[in-house]
Amino acid sequence: MKPTIVLEAHDLAIAAALIGLDGLISLVFGLGLHRQLAVAAIRMVLQLLLIGVILTRVFALASPPVTLLVVLVMVAIGGREVAVRPEQRLVNWGNYQVGLASVAFATGITSILALTTALRPDPWYEARYAIPLAGIVLGNVLNAASLALDALLASVVREKAAIEAQLCLGATARQAMGGLLRAAMRRGLLPVINSMSASGIVTLPGIMTGQILAGIDPMEAVKYQILLMFLLSGGAGLSAVAVVFLAARRLTDARHRLRLDRLTETGSARGA
Repeated sequence: MKPTIVLEAHDLAIAAALIGLDGLISLVFGLGLHRQLAVAAIRMVLQLLLIGVILTRVFALASPPVTLLVVLVMVAIGGREVAVRPEQRLVNWGNYQVGLASVAFATGITSILALTTALRPDPWYEARYAIPLAGIVLGNVLNAASLALDALLASVVREKAAIEAQLCLGATARQAMGGLLRAAMRRGLLPVINSMSASGIVTLPGIMTGQILAGIDPMEAVKYQILLMFLLSGGAGLSAVAVVFLAARRLTDARHRLRLDRLTETGSARGA
């Protein structure tokens, strides 16, 4: 195995020149994005440096409670991202509750399965493995959950009359909303399906590329990437199903009535 290539500050500075190129394009063509590019680049560097310092200390501590705390914070932030992306809002912080529950469920199941079966570090909850794996899964899980939640809430508002007509004819809430539930789950799963379809032929995934650059044998990098893609697809499926059924439960009641009054007035107005 070849030694890992160590990046110095001047190496990163050379790569940063490409951001300058983007800024120049913005100025030449009047895109008005040069300030946003600069701010985004600075924020990205500071955030990554901060997380690097934090992870270095967490790995050194090797403390299960600290590892769990970091993962819980990541999950909480992921749940918030799921909640704020849809245009519609469930009352009483419903988006946050649904988003957090679905993200925690999918991330927990997927990460623990990988750590205890495929990766098997000793101990299985070692921070060096648990935190990065949870982070990778979480990014995909929240994307699937947010897309599915947005699709469901918007379609329920849009198809209100059709849903209520089916309910009046004796259909259960599950039957009346079945097509919308399936469409929402499908939307949540499409990105990961597209990603798997393009991996290896159209694109080389970032994790695999990073491992190869770090000196790992390409076939070993491929194995890890296949494992990750399976984990990401499973996590996406779990989060999409969980968020859709949790949200649908809040939009109906025990008497199989559609309860759009459980959406905020602002959300309902935007979706009208």
